[in-house]
Amino acid sequence: MTSQSTNGRTVIRYAVFSASMLFGTCITTSACAHGYAGTRFFPATIATDDPAVADELSLPTLSRLDGEIEISGEFSKRITKRLGFSIEGAWTRANEDGEAIKGFENIETSLNWQFLTNAEHEAIVTAGVSVEWGGTGAQRIGAEETSVVTPTLYFGKGFGDLPERANWARPFAVTGLIGYAVPARAFDDAGDAIPSAITGGFTVQYSLPYLNANIRDRNWPAWVNRLTPLVELAIEKPVRRAGGEAVTGSINPGFVWTGKHMQFGAEAIIPVNDDSGNGVGWTVQAHFFLDDLLPRSIGRPIFGRRK
Repeated sequence: MTSQSTNGRTVIRYAVFSASMLFGTCITTSACAHGYAGTRFFPATIATDDPAVADELSLPTLSRLDGEIEISGEFSKRITKRLGFSIEGAWTRANEDGEAIKGFENIETSLNWQFLTNAEHEAIVTAGVSVEWGGTGAQRIGAEETSVVTPTLYFGKGFGDLPERANWARPFAVTGLIGYAVPARAFDDAGDAIPSAITGGFTVQYSLPYLNANIRDRNWPAWVNRLTPLVELAIEKPVRRAGGEAVTGSINPGFVWTGKHMQFGAEAIIPVNDDSGNGVGWTVQAHFFLDDLLPRSIGRPIFGRRK
């Protein structure tokens, strides 16, 4: 029996254990700033929200797909060390029948509670609810008049607690979310049904910072040691088909470079089907850690101590 086969079965058994641990009985520890569970750092990702409550600013996030350009920003603030809110807005420029149309998307707000942080098993679980406020954006670029409420569960799990014989897998981590988007009205003004939708996201990450700090220093250049290659999957599935709506989403391979005060991310956007887009797009993001940049003011929880 080869050691590779043994390691493979070890990882499979570990994955089963991790799932039961993550949603079963876990030891909850204090929440840490911007995405830490023990020595595991979960970077903010572009297509799917990361599981941590934090004081952060994503500005700008720039995306292009099918000739449509979107520029967005998001501000996240901790109310307490485990409870936080965020507000997000976007501006879009698209082409319709050869004519440029542009305007702001609806404003979206979120309230999240990071109720589990397990340092030993590098796990985070957060429950939240977001609201897309209908009528706050421009209808000419597709902003809906109806508000949508989405309860969501987020999770993050690092593999650093694997045994040393599986060191090759320990830098890996996964994050994900699942939500249920419910419109405030069942029908629009024209009498057409507005469907609810299941929203989901998943990321697979390989942290070079974790590899070099916790497993083995490869003596790579400093900028390489700050990279986290990753792949994201984002999907939205209407609960009932209405008006020809279908499953949409994208697969986003890319990377995150993490510094002390900020991070930079870049990804390709690959539509999962024709309803999601044509060709390959791209997205880039600058993301700032306010708890490190402004630790005595806007970078600390509104109530309670910073740590």
